[in-house]
Formats: sequence, C-alpha cells, structure tokens
Amino acid sequence: MEEEYPLWGLDLGGTKIEGVILKSRSQPEVLHRLRIPTEAHKGYDHIIGQVARLIGQLSDVSGLRPSRAGIGHPGTLDPNTGLIKNANTTALNDKPFDVDLEKKLGIPVRLANDANCFAVAEALLGAVPKVLPNATAVFGVILGTGVGGGWVIHGKVINGRQGIGGEWGHNFLDESGGLCYCGKTGCVETVFSGPALEKFYQNRTLRHLPLREIADKAAAGTDEAAVQTMDRLIHFFGRAIAVVINIMDPDAIVLGGGVGNIDRLYTDGVAEAQKHLFNPRIDTVFLKPELGDSAGVFGAALL
Repeated sequence: MEEEYPLWGLDLGGTKIEGVILKSRSQPEVLHRLRIPTEAHKGYDHIIGQVARLIGQLSDVSGLRPSRAGIGHPGTLDPNTGLIKNANTTALNDKPFDVDLEKKLGIPVRLANDANCFAVAEALLGAVPKVLPNATAVFGVILGTGVGGGWVIHGKVINGRQGIGGEWGHNFLDESGGLCYCGKTGCVETVFSGPALEKFYQNRTLRHLPLREIADKAAAGTDEAAVQTMDRLIHFFGRAIAVVINIMDPDAIVLGGGVGNIDRLYTDGVAEAQKHLFNPRIDTVFLKPELGDSAGVFGAALL
C-alpha cells in the first residue's frame, strides 16, 4: 500500500508563486495555501529565494516540514541537458532549476510545466474522476494566451524523451497563422489561441475586442466578422484535436483556459473533430475543468 503523507506543491508563475499543502493523495483536502510575488525581474537567484521563502512560510503556519515538493513552472526541463527551456519567465531558461532548488531547499523536487500540472490535477482530482473514474489516458489542454497540453497515462505525467510531451500547441496546423514566437510558422497556437483569434477579428474590422465579446457577438449573429472568427476556431480546433485522438486515443480531453470556456467547442468542435477521425464515431469525452485556478498548484502537489 502506498505511503500516505502531506503533499507539497508550488505553482510558479511570472507574477506570483502559489503554494499548497494537501493532506494526502487519497484525501487531497487543502491544509494550507499561500501566495507571494515572484518578482521575476530581480533575476534567477531571487526566484529561487522566493520559492524557499514560500516553503518556509508554509512550514511556519502548518508546523510541518516537507520531505519533497512538486513545482509547476512555465517552460520545460530538458531531460537531456538538465536545463530549463521554452520558459516565458526567461530568467529560468538555460538554468538547472531543479538542481539549484534542491541545493537551496535540502529536499528532492519534481518539476513539470504548467500544462502538465493542469492535466494531472484534472485527471486525478477534477473533472475526469467524476465522469470516467476508470480513465487510463487523459489529455489536458490549455487554450488561452498560448496553447499547450499534457498527457496523464495511468495516473502519471508523460514528459517524453525531450521533455515536450503534450506540446500540441506547436504542431503545424495552417500557414495562415503566420510566424510563431518559437520560430516556426503556422503552429496551432498561432491559429486559435486567444490572441490569434482576436488578431483575426481585428484584421477584418480594424477593431480590437476581447475574445469573450467576439464570441458573444457571434452567438447573437450581429457581427459577420465575429461569426467568421468563431467558425475559424471550430474548423481548426476540430482538425487539430483529431490528430491527438488518432495518435493516442484518450478516454477524456479536458479543455482549460479562456478559449476553453467557449461552449461551441463541446458541440460543433467535437463534431468537426469527428470529420477527421479514423473511426466512425467519436467516443472520447470532452470535459470542462473543475478546479479553476487551483489546478496548477494541486497538480504540482501530485507530482
């Protein structure tokens, strides 16, 4: 039987670090939860210091001491170099973040990117267990400012040989997306991330609107450009997510992020995916997330 002990998790973002202590894996109730600013502009050593500071504060309020910790972060720990890559908190890039944290904290740490933390939290604690308690393969999707994803197979995060497991947002989708920050052209992220859809609408109207307003106008049928923008989302989402299903055939897909709040994804988007599926029907269950902004820190604790 697996040993039960409190789980410590931290969610490191560009502006804040959130920490949580969960009672145990089988009883994941929150014992304590704190946030402090990241202050990433002060550099790499300061970020490590802030992580240590938050661990210390959690220890003080709880009377507990961690034996290990899980940390979600922007970017990927490259398993071949041991260095962080692709982090938008750029001070982390090209640094052995886990090694330096372990030296500072004196305990083992496990790192995963924020999309993987979202995926494991929703797969084990959130939306999936309530609908498919015996699910073995879950894909967690972040559809927001960027597009990312994470795989949870038999309860474990799949990082992959190069640490890019689940990086669906940087598959090629369509040239019309244009240049991506990663240096490639036409990535999924350039086609239907929130900013990409807002840009598509603005190119047609010379007006910038937040995506939520564009979606509302499209639903009301009062703005042809808004309708075109939402139709673009549905068309390309179906194509892109069908590739994921054809390759790994997950039991469930959880759609997080601001774009994931658009209801048409769960109806028209799923129907569009069916057109490109190597199967006469689509049995994969599409779910809305249940943990909100707790998913990242809960997932980190579960690492």
